[in-house]
Amino acid sequence: MARIRSIGIPWLIVMLAVAWGFINRRQLLVYGASLLPPPELLAPVDEGPNARWVDDYYTVERIDERTFAIGEPRLIDQNFNFLILGSERAVLFDAGPGVRNIRPIVESITDLPITFIPSHFHFDHVGSDVVFDSVAMAELPGVRERTVDGVLTFERMEHLGFVTGFPIRSLTITEWIEIGGSISLGDRTLQVLHTPGHTPDSISLFEEATGYLFAGDFIHPGSLFGFLPNSSMREYAAGAETLVNALPPNARIFGAHRLGPPGMPELAFEDVTDLQDTLEAIRNYEISGEGAYPRSFRINERVELQAEPRWLQRW
Repeated sequence: MARIRSIGIPWLIVMLAVAWGFINRRQLLVYGASLLPPPELLAPVDEGPNARWVDDYYTVERIDERTFAIGEPRLIDQNFNFLILGSERAVLFDAGPGVRNIRPIVESITDLPITFIPSHFHFDHVGSDVVFDSVAMAELPGVRERTVDGVLTFERMEHLGFVTGFPIRSLTITEWIEIGGSISLGDRTLQVLHTPGHTPDSISLFEEATGYLFAGDFIHPGSLFGFLPNSSMREYAAGAETLVNALPPNARIFGAHRLGPPGMPELAFEDVTDLQDTLEAIRNYEISGEGAYPRSFRINERVELQAEPRWLQRW
């Protein structure tokens, strides 16, 4: 997703001037990014003592004996996916863009049945053409209603795969989970929290017993995107409030991207409260951010929010 920002301000100004009245400005930014050449894979680097390269593309880092971060550090977006093992089945939370098939990596770690859950519907999280035997989906408004014969096909602007040449993905849903409900792995339980803002369909998984939150793109080290076609600042504030109310002060928060090596992306409860405070300050016109479009709002030394200028934001 970093390429969406790399289109540059001069191009953006020209394109906005030409097409402001014809195309949604957010969609215009995405279409502009699609004109850039596909990013090349980065060179492998040392990922530190806690992570191991399992091939020339994936890394695996152990959070505990039954929880693993599966990294794709050669991608410009530095994707991370999370494998959570229970006594009866495992959950794979996110699957990257599908540059490589993540299933062999998962199956090298466990022989448990795998249930795939996407944090949201952007192409870099749903695994392209990777086949999953079991897929669980949060029962969000409008999502189940447009699922036909168990198959959910993502829409162009919620998938965004055309930006880098990935075809629109469909998933066969085998299990629906209510928002606020839980998914049982046997001796482990994950609560599904609705954390919109980056997208309206974004969810996080919270394990109360360990204090682990798997947050997808809602919050992670580096730049959060609140300016994409279906992003919403108002919903970002609602998602932050949900997490502040749900998480313990010692929560460990694992996001889907990082700034760079080494190691997996991890944040803490204070990063969520800082996000909530920053969103409130933006809404109240107390801070204006830096840059032209998108503007950068500093949350703390670890996280920033990329959003539209305040007068264009959706509250």
